[in-house]
Amino acid sequence: MCGMYFLRRLVLLLPLLLIISLFSFVLVRVAPGGPFDRERKPASPEIELQVQAKYHLDEPAWKQYVRFLADLVRGDLGVSLQYRNHTVNDIIAQALPVSASLGLLAFGFAMGVGLPLGYFSAVRRGHWGDYAGSLLAVLMICIPGFVVAPSLIILVGIKWRLFPVALWVSPLHAVLPVVALGLYFSGRIARLMREGMLNVMPSEFITAARAKGLNENVLLLKHALPLAILPVVSYSGPLLADLLTGSFVIETIFQIPGLGAFFVNGSLNRDYTLVVGLVILYAFLLIVLNLAVDLLYVLLDPRVRYD
Repeated sequence: MCGMYFLRRLVLLLPLLLIISLFSFVLVRVAPGGPFDRERKPASPEIELQVQAKYHLDEPAWKQYVRFLADLVRGDLGVSLQYRNHTVNDIIAQALPVSASLGLLAFGFAMGVGLPLGYFSAVRRGHWGDYAGSLLAVLMICIPGFVVAPSLIILVGIKWRLFPVALWVSPLHAVLPVVALGLYFSGRIARLMREGMLNVMPSEFITAARAKGLNENVLLLKHALPLAILPVVSYSGPLLADLLTGSFVIETIFQIPGLGAFFVNGSLNRDYTLVVGLVILYAFLLIVLNLAVDLLYVLLDPRVRYD
């Protein structure tokens, strides 16, 4: 039954992406302004019409969408209207590896900090370790990245000179942006992990295993943890899709050439093809990663079945 469920999800992937592409295509075009409004006006209306015709913007909207779909089937997301000498495919090929590297490192950092912190707080519920861990998690959630990033730059980068403060050249350049990006999510994961452990630990099978004399650490790690981590697994799908496609704030502060800056600049400049292409990329990653999360649920909890 699970196999048929996942097969149906894969079959629905293309229609869902088609609907998302239609909505994004319509929304970016009904927004006020156009891709060439911020430029100096051409010398004559004839030149303006030629520019519109070059990018097929003089055609009816339905015809532009049909043309876009025909190109999309071939894997062509079109030419950027702002970065004239680059296609959307070129921009994604150039910026996605950077954003993906930053996102994966931040995801690993968030999991590496959040999971142990949440576990530590849960197993010491009511003691100082729980209070300290919970307070730390709340602080990480409350302090936004645009505050953490400049603080790290001033303190760690400029005052102590431990790590570079800008660009994306070597592994050392990744340290500060990864911490700035992953710290908030570490707090969220710690809270989810703590709540998951506290919900599982009073369960009957945990009480029965403890009554049989099973070692406490083995009991918690082997029997409680796989179920307690399920809320974190559910959260990790959308989180990873979000991190892989870039963070505008962190990428701007650290001057990292990732997708986040391209998406925001494309939206501000009405770069229709770039915005729609990045939306489709994000939607594809979100759908696939959510499907992977559902599969992981089945592996972690044998009681879960999809009809």
